[in-house]
Amino acid sequence: MKVSFEFFPPRTEAAGNRLWQTILELEPLRPAFVSVTYGAGGSTRERTHRTVRRILDETSLLPVAHLTCIGASKEEIESIARNYWNIGVRDLVALRGDIPDDDSGLRDDGFSCAAELVPALRKVANFDISVAGYPEVHPDAESADADLAYLKRKVDAGADRVITQFCFDDEPILRFRDRAVAAGIDVPIVPGILPIADFTKVSRFANSCGATIPAWLAELFEGLDEHPIEHGMVASAVAAEQCRRLAAEGFNQFHFYTLNQATLTRAVCRMIGVYPSDPPQPEAARASGAA
Repeated sequence: MKVSFEFFPPRTEAAGNRLWQTILELEPLRPAFVSVTYGAGGSTRERTHRTVRRILDETSLLPVAHLTCIGASKEEIESIARNYWNIGVRDLVALRGDIPDDDSGLRDDGFSCAAELVPALRKVANFDISVAGYPEVHPDAESADADLAYLKRKVDAGADRVITQFCFDDEPILRFRDRAVAAGIDVPIVPGILPIADFTKVSRFANSCGATIPAWLAELFEGLDEHPIEHGMVASAVAAEQCRRLAAEGFNQFHFYTLNQATLTRAVCRMIGVYPSDPPQPEAARASGAA
């Protein structure tokens, strides 16, 4: 079974130190790749670049940079992609990105969506490109059918895999996979897994991105806010069990939204049979690719 991890770029020096400790704690798990997100409107662009560059230079991990359409022209985005290629980054996650609260971001001289971004990145260089999928439908989509048709556009444009939004119930993920296959989407679909380090915060986060908090999950975590050890035990068990059930349905890789914390992700990985080992040398790890 393969795993991959997602981080977000730190805002402060202290947060940067914590993130780097998390990266070092997760490195021995030998993930297929680690991705670094991009803030709304490209607001974390430089921090994303610095984090990706440090991972590339100082670890054995394969860094995957998120790249969004928001807040930049086509020329700027292509230049960013070209710079990534020149420093040795071969893997990207192509996204439209979240539109900032002031409704700015999409530019007349920019890409309007990931379906336009993917083929442009293909022209820059032969990147390995991941795109996002939404088992519970993207909040901006007109319908589930429209959302699936748009995903097909991204894949047909050259995407190599689909990484899904986190989803706590299995059925939407399985239906999404089956509908995608029926629609002719033949690239790997990697379920996104979010270990719940803080149920209250995760609930707010889920609400903002259209992910459902099932009643059974809310009941399971009720009253655990003041009991962090028990909370962590329940959280790791929930995520590990979901991975096991999805593995039984044919999935062989999971993408963990770590929220820059290592403990729960390490625990879940151990519970699904992914154990720490001595990391390979950086050059060998990069040569293996993100697939």
